[in-house]
Amino acid sequence: MTVQPTPSPAPRPGAAAETVETVFRMESPRIIAGVTRIVRDVGIAEELAQDALVAALEQWPRDGVPANPGAWLMTAAHNRAVDLVRRRENYARKLAEIGRAQPDAAPPEEPADPDDIDDDLLRLVFTACHPVLSTEARTALTLRLLGGLTTAEIARAFLVPEPTVAQRIVRAKRTLATKNIAFEVPQGPDREARVGSVLDVIYLIFNEGYAATAGDDWLRPSLCEDALRLARVLAGLMPKDGEVHGLAALLEFQASRTAARTGPTGEPVLLKDQNRSRWNRLLIARGVAALGRAEATATGAPGPYTLQAAIAACHAHAHTYEETDWARIATLYGLLAARSPSPVVELNRAVAVSMSDGPGAALPLVDALAADPALRGYHLLPSVRGDLLSRLGRGAEARAEFRRAASLTRNERERELLRRRAAEQT
Repeated sequence: MTVQPTPSPAPRPGAAAETVETVFRMESPRIIAGVTRIVRDVGIAEELAQDALVAALEQWPRDGVPANPGAWLMTAAHNRAVDLVRRRENYARKLAEIGRAQPDAAPPEEPADPDDIDDDLLRLVFTACHPVLSTEARTALTLRLLGGLTTAEIARAFLVPEPTVAQRIVRAKRTLATKNIAFEVPQGPDREARVGSVLDVIYLIFNEGYAATAGDDWLRPSLCEDALRLARVLAGLMPKDGEVHGLAALLEFQASRTAARTGPTGEPVLLKDQNRSRWNRLLIARGVAALGRAEATATGAPGPYTLQAAIAACHAHAHTYEETDWARIATLYGLLAARSPSPVVELNRAVAVSMSDGPGAALPLVDALAADPALRGYHLLPSVRGDLLSRLGRGAEARAEFRRAASLTRNERERELLRRRAAEQT
């Protein structure tokens, strides 16, 4: 069936093309998910979705934008998928006729029921984040298929060459195809094992936007927005999973501070110096609601993302830096360390201890972490130590630590901040 676009006033060609690209970016995850259900190959599904995009770019400027552009693109891609499967069937039948039978291709599926589209999207999330892929490949493929980013945009976001990203995506799709990874949502223990990978990838994407590891910009808001959107989608698709809601809550709380985290020229603004009136109260309210759902649906002890969301909630509820419940934050970090042991978590716990019990109580905790090989080269270790030494009045030592931290970071904005803090020590 061919969808006939509903005529609209003759648009400017440029305006129609912009509409096509905007709609495609919004709808491409669902289109690719729906087509993958038919062809069982995410690489082929993406190509068919791109074919539908090309058809729209050709027809919409000429005939007008259809009344339901997302449905138009979905149906166009679906029709191409059905045609491809039928060609495969015909080829298999001809081979059988000449005595070289091949396994029958799966019959074409009918257009997805709107109620089934979310199921397809969830399958795509789990497929793109399959543990058979490396973390870098999962991240690139997730941003490509679910975030709608181009290869060039992903490369700019993570400051890697575009060919490197392209190779990761191609290899990831090839790996999924050659290993015959099922397009499905795993169940039982397999699902529990896989969902952690999905959450970790979304969290990694958000963190790279929230505090860029390298480059000239401290924030990359578009990455945060993509990750937050993915977390919200996943929470809607998995409403009974407490940790999914925990991640969504954490990202809502973190995103609420975005406007206050940089100054007029893009320089970082530390938490204690942020203008909290610029925090987004709507996002905080969303975070509170998501945290409530996480706690209500949790089975057993709260997971690591729910604990981090609870920590973020402590900051969100404090009207001033001084009113922050640092004792509760230190306790929550202790629970997090027991749940997911990590030297970075211990470093964060030390910061909370320094605020609740004083820098003298926290300094031994930080010094004990200095021998951990996992933190070798981690710039926040000397940065935290420098802050503690500064608060203890040991300026010369603090200056050396801030300088060391500045030499380790790859983010230029953060380097400037650390150098400034070093210069302020007396």
